[in-house]
Amino acid sequence: MSISLGEGGIRKMKTALRDGSVDYALPLGEDAVPLNDLLGQSISLSFLGAIHCVHCGRKTKKSFNQGYCYPCFKRLAQCDSCIMSPQKCHYAAGTCREPEWGDANCMVDHFLYLANTSGLKVGITRGTQVPTRWIDQGASQAMPVYRVASRLDSGLVEVAFAAHVADKTAWQRMLKGANDPLDLSAEAARLSEACASTIEELRAERGIDAITALENDTVTSIEYPVLEYPTKVKSMTFDKMPEVAGTLLGIKGQYLILDTGVINMRRHAGYELALSQSTEN
Repeated sequence: MSISLGEGGIRKMKTALRDGSVDYALPLGEDAVPLNDLLGQSISLSFLGAIHCVHCGRKTKKSFNQGYCYPCFKRLAQCDSCIMSPQKCHYAAGTCREPEWGDANCMVDHFLYLANTSGLKVGITRGTQVPTRWIDQGASQAMPVYRVASRLDSGLVEVAFAAHVADKTAWQRMLKGANDPLDLSAEAARLSEACASTIEELRAERGIDAITALENDTVTSIEYPVLEYPTKVKSMTFDKMPEVAGTLLGIKGQYLILDTGVINMRRHAGYELALSQSTEN
């Protein structure tokens, strides 16, 4: 026997960092279902057969870029390739798909940070996305290193750092357990020294205030609600199965960890789902 916890279109899981630990909730229709209390419980997520664009709401047979219909994927600035590769920002060339969106989201201060996800990595984010961005990546530690004046500037510095450190998370490794703590301050000093000449060249080109080193910034430590990590990561998707069910063993990044496999909830934004809990536990 099972009880319904809700149904409707989903979005990426909402997160809140409280005393170093993450609280999760799944937006489902008009409601957000708390998930931490479901740890150790048998749950099921059933695909109801419909996908709606997270931007315009139109029904679509296939989701693009984590929740968009194809027309929005091709039209919106937030779906442009420069979002994944900010060093390719073309705002200054006058070819931004949505200049007003670019003003509000790209031509604002960003942070270049170091994080401990599947190991040491570099990344960038807007200040409004701290610590959400770090949680979504499954980071156990994170620390901002530079404040930069725009998304383009942050991308140029990230490219310099990426010559010495990973700029992507190995998600399977991230889901297999917590990493040993890293000395992010020492790593920041090491990488800043390795990239010093490039950063000075960028300052000369972009302006002295375009890249500002952050002194003595604090490291944010993050703990996730996980009872047990998988030894082997089996990915599940509603594109291949109508129902995902099992005992909820943990939540990390944007993944639910079940005893039957893992599923990326952000990947399924816009999917119509029904969530239920078994009463047999």
